[in-house]
Amino acid sequence: MIVDSENAFMLANGSLYVSRFQRVRGDGSSDEGEYDCMAQNHYGLVVSRKAKIQAATMSDFHIHPQNAVVEEGGVARFQCQIHGLPEPVILWHKNSMPVNTDNERYTLLPKGVLQITGLRAEDSGIFHCVATNIANVKFSREARLTVSGSHSTVYKDPMILVGPENLTLTVHQTAVLECIATGNPRPIVSWSRLDGRPIGVEGIQVLGTGNLMISDLTVQHSGIYVCAANKPGTRVRRTAQGSLVVQAPAEFVQHPQSISRPVGTTAIFTCVAQGEPPPQITWLRNGQILETSDHIKLKNNNSTLSIYGINQADEAIYQCLAENSAGSTQASARLTVLWADGLPSPPQGVRAETVSATTIQVSWEKPLQNTKEIIGYVLHIRKAADPVEMEYQEAVSKSTFQQLVTDLEPSTSYSFYIKAYTSRGASKASEVTVVSTLGEVPAMPSLFIKVINSTTVQATWEPSIKLGQHEGFKLYYRKVHLSQYTGPVLLASNVTAYNITHLDASVVYEVKLLAYNQHGDGNSTVRFVSLRETVERTVLNPPCDCMKDEQNNKTSTTGIIIGIHIGVTCIIFCILFLMFGYRGRLLMCKNVQEQLSTPQIPRSQRSATGLVLNGATRRDRDDRDLNGKQLDMNELERLFPTSPSQEQQEKGIMRNPPCWGQQLCPRTARPHRMGHVSIKPSKSLSSKEGKERKSLCMGNVNVTRFG
Repeated sequence: MIVDSENAFMLANGSLYVSRFQRVRGDGSSDEGEYDCMAQNHYGLVVSRKAKIQAATMSDFHIHPQNAVVEEGGVARFQCQIHGLPEPVILWHKNSMPVNTDNERYTLLPKGVLQITGLRAEDSGIFHCVATNIANVKFSREARLTVSGSHSTVYKDPMILVGPENLTLTVHQTAVLECIATGNPRPIVSWSRLDGRPIGVEGIQVLGTGNLMISDLTVQHSGIYVCAANKPGTRVRRTAQGSLVVQAPAEFVQHPQSISRPVGTTAIFTCVAQGEPPPQITWLRNGQILETSDHIKLKNNNSTLSIYGINQADEAIYQCLAENSAGSTQASARLTVLWADGLPSPPQGVRAETVSATTIQVSWEKPLQNTKEIIGYVLHIRKAADPVEMEYQEAVSKSTFQQLVTDLEPSTSYSFYIKAYTSRGASKASEVTVVSTLGEVPAMPSLFIKVINSTTVQATWEPSIKLGQHEGFKLYYRKVHLSQYTGPVLLASNVTAYNITHLDASVVYEVKLLAYNQHGDGNSTVRFVSLRETVERTVLNPPCDCMKDEQNNKTSTTGIIIGIHIGVTCIIFCILFLMFGYRGRLLMCKNVQEQLSTPQIPRSQRSATGLVLNGATRRDRDDRDLNGKQLDMNELERLFPTSPSQEQQEKGIMRNPPCWGQQLCPRTARPHRMGHVSIKPSKSLSSKEGKERKSLCMGNVNVTRFG
């Protein structure tokens, strides 16, 4: 606080007047610093933004101009540098006279640089600079410029004498990036941005032969600028670069708004600011730094102020201060807490009882006062370890005084409180009660059994978050006909497999796995396994010489393939042979049926025909021939040119002698074979006898075919 005195006192309009400002007083105090003002009434208190006050100063020159000898047509550069508050204005004198700034060959830069291009003999002289601000006026040392000789025609590569410096400025200021180059022929100076973005044209100006001036700076002008000196008509170039950082003081994008809220509700203020560098946000409550608590929270880099469960003590003026190195600003908003007379008193007797690992039942009693206008209750729930903003609510009807809260987390503490609501507002909060849910045992693990050999199985399972918190696993196994388990085998929580050995292959085993924690054992997963099939497979399939079998397999594979091909080929040839042979027999029988028309002999006469002796047979046949019943022998000889062999001609009765009819007519389902007479004469048969024999046999053919 500043107390009124002779040197500093407050005017009627609230302004502060310092009559004799001093940087350091006799008692060691100083008038320099940051000032702000404060206004207050019965609604609250606000503080202004800060104003920085500094004493005007000027240091000595720390860079003076230096003597220079430059040939005619060249470039001369003088520089002097000095610090001061405010920034000193630097002017140049030649031979004790101000430099003529109307001369285009003379360029004066704001930072105390003098450039002279296209030197001539009349440019020779003595130069010095003069620095001026409200604190003082100072003169630099003198420097002599000598212009020698005539313009040289010797080729010189382009060279940058002075490139741009790194600058940090504030928006709306002016930046000058220096770039002076020499060479023969005179190089061409150009500018670009390192990021490839265009420099633009608005507010851009070239000073002298290559200096870049940017007026009315914005944040978008920040970047790295590249100066290039190019030899005309070639790609020969030299470059230099410097960075430009443009800062912007803090300014608000969104101001906080004054609000009115009933008691017990939540008030939220939002304050969004921008600037370069990004501003820091600070909140004040009635001019004092706001301290956070369980019901006062700051989020989103302090841009959001939340006040939970407000009461009358929270009514105040809240200020948002945004500040960075370029400046500061402030905005304020008022919180009005609404309180109506006749609101219910807080609910009484709040109790919470744990029902299960995920359920808690909360009960309460109605308020003691002003209960007629109650329209309902609101139960406020949150994890005890969570911040207040994580709280959620459940509405309850006015006639209900208990609520079952479900979907909670096991082994977790929760806090509860109740408010009674009317159409005009809410009561104050009841007392807070805290209770924890029960612990939960792990879920059933997934279990898989794999037979390793005739005496060993492997139990495997998969880790899963569905199991919940668990300390490990318990594994049991037994023969199914026994009641006693072997185990438990205790396994760590990170184990996922276990081999059970020394088992009996002749019985079935039961394997059981469960997960456990400090709350008890979870439900188990049971699997049954038999090793009998493994034993049988081992007996039927003894161990083999795998390398030998593999070689045999490779050798026999080719033989199998060749055999398959040969077999298929044989089958195809057999089918074709049968098809064509069968077709030929059918055609021959068809011709026989069409050409033979011999009458059928009754079944009763077949025995007599066959059971005859030598002479009788010939006589009977001669009689039938004489009666006109002879066959056309020429036709039969044409159809059946082959006569029976000599070995088949036996004397007496023969049983089923071979006859051509049975061979030619295979379609007869059941040939009726009769006895046939075969004559075996003691001498060669005559032509007539041979014909008779054929006739007898062919008659049998007809009987067999058409019988």
